[in-house]
Amino acid sequence: MKITSAAFHISASALSGIPEGSSPEIVFAGRSNVGKSTLLNSLTESKGLAKTSSTPGKTRLINYFRINNQFYFVDLPGYGYAAVGQAEKAAWGNLLSSYIENRYSISLIVLLLDSRHPAMHSDRAMIEFLEFHEKPYGIVLTKYDKLRQKDKVHTRRVMESCAAKAKFIVNYSSFSGKGKSELLAHFDHYIC
Repeated sequence: MKITSAAFHISASALSGIPEGSSPEIVFAGRSNVGKSTLLNSLTESKGLAKTSSTPGKTRLINYFRINNQFYFVDLPGYGYAAVGQAEKAAWGNLLSSYIENRYSISLIVLLLDSRHPAMHSDRAMIEFLEFHEKPYGIVLTKYDKLRQKDKVHTRRVMESCAAKAKFIVNYSSFSGKGKSELLAHFDHYIC
């Protein structure tokens, strides 16, 4: 796949605000501060498409980006960030679970995991949730360039054992671009 155009489409704080489900959606999910916005900017080669921040928990809405005038990238709020209040955390959780359970135009969920901390409890819970609802998902291990070689082997083994139903596992570095072409090639199978 080659991305030729990418543009912000809409943000929604509730399911009632999301677009009609006629176009395929590739959804990006992960813990707060795992690098979802950075990954989206890297894939689309647009530095400011998705807003990045060093402060976890900044993405609080479901953000839609129109890709090649054909399908959407969807950036979900991060999960697992402790600095927000319990009520807000519960609201985010309900929004995420309702969206994933009920949105039929989801073609693929791309679950981003920090390669330095593979399979944290909240990540394992998300994998179980996706498998329970029989949603197709792939794993992207972010910040992969920050690992030593022996840690790379360990991280890969951990992920292969706890995400056996993943359609793919891609090691990704937004800094070097490693994994970008592999990930885009996987997307080709989900936008028909």
